[in-house]
Amino acid sequence: MISNIQITASKMELDRSLKSYINKKIANLDRFLPRHARESVHAEVVLREVNRAHGNKYEGEVILHLPDNIITVKDSTLNAFAVIDILEQKMRNRLAKYKDKHVPAARSRQHGLFRRLRSRVLGFESV
Repeated sequence: MISNIQITASKMELDRSLKSYINKKIANLDRFLPRHARESVHAEVVLREVNRAHGNKYEGEVILHLPDNIITVKDSTLNAFAVIDILEQKMRNRLAKYKDKHVPAARSRQHGLFRRLRSRVLGFESV
């Protein structure tokens, strides 16, 4: 689990349920990190309440500090809990791209799986 999570709120008050929800969602992102990055990663979560002409809106940002990279995702919606869900899903997608780029074993496993499936479908063994 990501143990070092810094939560910041601007123009809004964070209650206990929202803090625990953020901790639960962001801490579980370590499952999508490469193993070498799990110990040294830390996260920043920034929430803002923005008054728009057509109602209140919550903007959120999650910043993950990895050993050799910083990954940032941003989004906004009408519900504070929903913005956390959206940011979590965006971060999962970004971490999958990061892991594919930085972990050569993941790429080779995917390539090997593709070759095996292709040989089964086509009915021959690829070289």
